[in-house]
Amino acid sequence: MNIDFQKQGGLVPAIIQDELTSKVLMLGYMNEESFIKTQETGLVTFFSRSKNRLWTKGEESGNFLKLVSITPDCDNDTLLIKVHPAGPVCHLGTDTCWAESNQGDFAFLKYLQDFIKLRYDEMPEGSYTTSLFKKGVNRMAQKVGEEAVETVIEATNGTNDGFIYEASDLIYHLIVLLTSKGFSLDDIGQELKKRHK
Repeated sequence: MNIDFQKQGGLVPAIIQDELTSKVLMLGYMNEESFIKTQETGLVTFFSRSKNRLWTKGEESGNFLKLVSITPDCDNDTLLIKVHPAGPVCHLGTDTCWAESNQGDFAFLKYLQDFIKLRYDEMPEGSYTTSLFKKGVNRMAQKVGEEAVETVIEATNGTNDGFIYEASDLIYHLIVLLTSKGFSLDDIGQELKKRHK
């Protein structure tokens, strides 16, 4: 990665995004030394302009930012850093520096979809998902049907917890079936977007 640290006097903006929720958590600045330390330790480290030193986020609070990936922008002078936050990010105690909640887990479906696709590509032994793929499309489709029925039963005669549990099973098995057919949740999103017009 060839980052242009000199363009803005030795510092580059670093946009911090939660990898699972896609929420922007904060903005910090990095110099070359903090950039290298972040990669070496796996914990996001900034150059603090107010303290005039390296500062690992969470060094006092324990709310570290665990590094997932670093992507430079098209000019190599701004970084998008995806993380797993270990607690609230803002020094005021909020999830983000804009006082937004970071509780939405909808983006986890993208992570799950990518994980299931990895299972499909690698087919590791001992994995339930692998076993579904190996049983073929008929069994996968049957599982979607079974989970749909169980979801309906919980919705009409069960508990709220049971309903969410079965609906989660349904979504998981649907993603497995979509993956086996070469599709994803994005394809469903595109179809629903067309219908929404």
